[in-house]
Amino acid sequence: MEQTITEDNGRRGEVLVAIMNNKADFVILQDKLWYRIPVKSMPKPWPPRWLAFYQTKVFGAEAYSVRYYGRVQRIDRVLRKVLFPDEFENEKTNQEYYQIHLDGMKILSRPVYSARWRRIIFIPTTWLKLNNAVEINDLYHESPLEDHLWLIMKGMNIGAERQWDMKIDTKRFLLDFAVFCVNGNIDVETDGDTYHANPTRAASDNERNNALTSHGWQVLRFNTHQVMEEKATYCVNEITRTVNHLGGLSDDGLVPRVFYNLPGGTTEQLTLFDKETDDDAGLD
Repeated sequence: MEQTITEDNGRRGEVLVAIMNNKADFVILQDKLWYRIPVKSMPKPWPPRWLAFYQTKVFGAEAYSVRYYGRVQRIDRVLRKVLFPDEFENEKTNQEYYQIHLDGMKILSRPVYSARWRRIIFIPTTWLKLNNAVEINDLYHESPLEDHLWLIMKGMNIGAERQWDMKIDTKRFLLDFAVFCVNGNIDVETDGDTYHANPTRAASDNERNNALTSHGWQVLRFNTHQVMEEKATYCVNEITRTVNHLGGLSDDGLVPRVFYNLPGGTTEQLTLFDKETDDDAGLD
């Protein structure tokens, strides 16, 4: 069964970043220009207009990056035995897959790297973000509020990971932002206006907050007004104060980075790998 791809512009999911963790599958992609996704694992929204691929550690120098992509030509829904007719029969033989055909393979002018090893399966994003992203966290397109807070944290050089997949006991949680510190970690959440009108969501998040806290996480939640109107006076202060309380950021440098709240704004302590510039020294 063939699926039609319709035109769209700026839609979350028009580009789907998918995992590429197998060299044999990469050969299929290069030679035959198709990629498969189990129907039961179909990401939302669906279907994508473009596919891009996040390569894992098996790809050596290209590991933990997105650099290859292609435009979706069509999508077929087929059984695995159709995809791999020479494969010995197994429990997946009659499993249904989306066979996504591309019209070619291209390379991004600037690869998108992941600074930290992380579990990534799918990232639904936009064409604009794929072409402008510097790192993996720039690709996420969850909400304008989350994007706004990400720009604030990125500007402060706070090395957060967006949509961090966290497993606690038998449950998995997606954190808006995970900030890793020397003496613990921080979950930073953005709560839009609809969040407060949804008691079921609030109860679920309460359970999640308790699970994270019991495993040593600090949870910070910011609403729309705080992110949009009080980012400098409240959000930044709360995040940096919590980072300092937990011993500083642990993601780079030999000395953990801590932050100082000064009258002119918040600044970070230099690590041993940072060099002081003219701007840092206040020279003309």
